[in-house]
Amino acid sequence: MSILNVDQLSHYFGDQLLFKDINFRLLNREKIGLIGPNGAGKTTLLKILSGKILPDSGKVELLPKIQLGYLEQHILLSEGMKIKEYLQSAFQHLYDLEKEQQQLTVEMSSSDTEQLEKQLKRYGQIQDQLECEDFYSIDTKIEEICAGLGIDAYGMETDVSKLSGGQRTKLLLAKLLLMEPDVLLLDEPTNYLDYSHIQWLKEYLIKYAHSFILISHDTDFLNQVVNVIFHLEHKQLTRYTGNYQQFMAAYELRKHQLHAAYNRQQDEIKKLETYIQKNKARSSTSKQAKSREKRLLKMDKLVKPEETPNPRFSFKVSERPTSTIVEGKKVFVGYNTSLLASLNFKLARDEKVAIIGHNGIGKSTLLKTIIGEISPLQGEIKYGQNIRYSYFSQEWNFATEVTPLEYIWSLNPTMLQKEIRQALARAGLKKEHMFKSIPSLSGGEQTKVRLTQLMLENTNWLILDEPTNHLDVQAKESLSRALQQYEGTVLIVSHEPEFYREWCTQVWDLELLKQNE
Repeated sequence: MSILNVDQLSHYFGDQLLFKDINFRLLNREKIGLIGPNGAGKTTLLKILSGKILPDSGKVELLPKIQLGYLEQHILLSEGMKIKEYLQSAFQHLYDLEKEQQQLTVEMSSSDTEQLEKQLKRYGQIQDQLECEDFYSIDTKIEEICAGLGIDAYGMETDVSKLSGGQRTKLLLAKLLLMEPDVLLLDEPTNYLDYSHIQWLKEYLIKYAHSFILISHDTDFLNQVVNVIFHLEHKQLTRYTGNYQQFMAAYELRKHQLHAAYNRQQDEIKKLETYIQKNKARSSTSKQAKSREKRLLKMDKLVKPEETPNPRFSFKVSERPTSTIVEGKKVFVGYNTSLLASLNFKLARDEKVAIIGHNGIGKSTLLKTIIGEISPLQGEIKYGQNIRYSYFSQEWNFATEVTPLEYIWSLNPTMLQKEIRQALARAGLKKEHMFKSIPSLSGGEQTKVRLTQLMLENTNWLILDEPTNHLDVQAKESLSRALQQYEGTVLIVSHEPEFYREWCTQVWDLELLKQNE
């Protein structure tokens, strides 16, 4: 039985049509992976389903009493509220019932017989509901989810307004999971999660008793948690039964069939047009020519299958540096207090190193310390000669209403517009993306703009902090190949071992990379 129905849904973003007349049903306990290239409209579709935005046409219908929960990427959290208080608010209706029950206890001490009967009845109803909804296990549930997502490391009494962007996203996810809605709408929930927390979320979703629609570019994650794929591409949504691996096999077959059907029809159209042109004027064959002309006019012409542009990332190398790129001795990293014990590290020329560790341990802080954006609290960092690095930060809040073309051109004023457009196209951006404002682009498209600039810089050391967040599968594969072929040094923070496993020369685990006394 379907619990959510989508009928003839169409939506524009500005003057760009994202999807047209899409239809689907979500069945109870169905676990959907919503995939598609960057900019296809996946996040917009989830916002429409959640009611955050209205579609241009079509309708979304939920069965009565069906609860829907949406993981928002950005939300303001009230200053003064503690982490535990925020998570307890997922059960606010139960706390309100408990408060009513306590008030009844006070009132019953002075009630007459008739009032007392009504109050006792209401008291019993509340008690039954509290027990039915497992009210007395709330603290245990909160502890389990906080441990699974690593939130307990922040301290349950921490003010939510003090959390970083990634920490806030984890907190929002935790509250959503505690609410256990009938339909979960999850937009890239593994962003900002480290490997162990992704594994925990994977197990949680496998066991989840209700339905969900999940946007993710983590194919291993999708393979294990979904049983249906919704593929949003070329303004249409297609349903495939099975996980991501099964989808890929079916998609390649379908793509081949669509191309073959289009080519067959084009051959038929060409033959009909040739026959009509040759025989229309002849009296002996004009009847047959007119018949073929009618057939041609009535033909339901297939649209040529579009090819999604695949990024072709590549990074240039400048002059060759010394054998040691950077070396740290007894380094303490942090802002006011050290996040880690003292670190000793050494990065040699041409090495490609992945930095790992649980979320919040200080991976991004270490990168910022290495590039000199913040100073070490203690210790010494030395650099080799002829070092030229490019840095990709994890968070990029770009508010200026400039286009990708204008942004890249401002950083490379000697380049021709044609050259800028070619560079953006190599990153997988279409013409329409190049002339839209950067804040209006999807997260993946914004990442491609930033990677375009990295491709234009002459470096011998790439420092990348979670560059795969928001990138679609094809873009991640292209970036992985580019880093493997890069003839310089790479220092990368990533929570996806399958992304860097093939080309990294070593892994720095921050929980192990400590001062050897």
